[in-house]
Amino acid sequence: MYALAVNGSPRRNGNTETLLKHALAPIEAAGWETELLQLGGRPIRGCMACEKCGQRQNLRCVFEDDVFNDIFEKMIKADAIILGSPTYFTDVSAEMKALIDRSGYVALANGGAFAGKIGAAVVAVRRAGAVHVYDTINHMFLMNRMIVPGSIYWNLGVGLEKGDVKSDEEGLLNMKNLGETIAWLGAAMKPNLEGFPKF
Repeated sequence: MYALAVNGSPRRNGNTETLLKHALAPIEAAGWETELLQLGGRPIRGCMACEKCGQRQNLRCVFEDDVFNDIFEKMIKADAIILGSPTYFTDVSAEMKALIDRSGYVALANGGAFAGKIGAAVVAVRRAGAVHVYDTINHMFLMNRMIVPGSIYWNLGVGLEKGDVKSDEEGLLNMKNLGETIAWLGAAMKPNLEGFPKF
């Protein structure tokens, strides 16, 4: 099985990336293939609502001039998708919002291509606003009929400067539990996915 984590923070090796790595570790230990992709700081446009994805039905966005289609191809392959973002004015980063809007729309326009996948949100926060970031990501998962696992608390870690989240013991424990839950859930779901309702 394959788990994809996407880092929506433009700050490489920052708190969001640290949290994502901690979530992926138990999944990899369970024998899954895992990958962490850097999205933040890379060029990605927002959705243009042109509806070409629904007309073409080829699991691609018509705009090929940014990183979207390469990332979306991996999202389609993944059994579990973990989207991570820092908290920017109580919401996701601009790059993550573009990915959410386009991937959610292209998936829905292609027969509900995300249906039955596992989806988890991970948030880095300095002080407040993380729950709204968490909701923004999960809304796309839920609208696409993905399975959203819980953990021991909201999937967030507290920190401002690079590495600060490493001192957030509860946050790191939550990431560990989230990864373990995803691994367990994926193993439980895999034999039964054939019967998952499509539209």
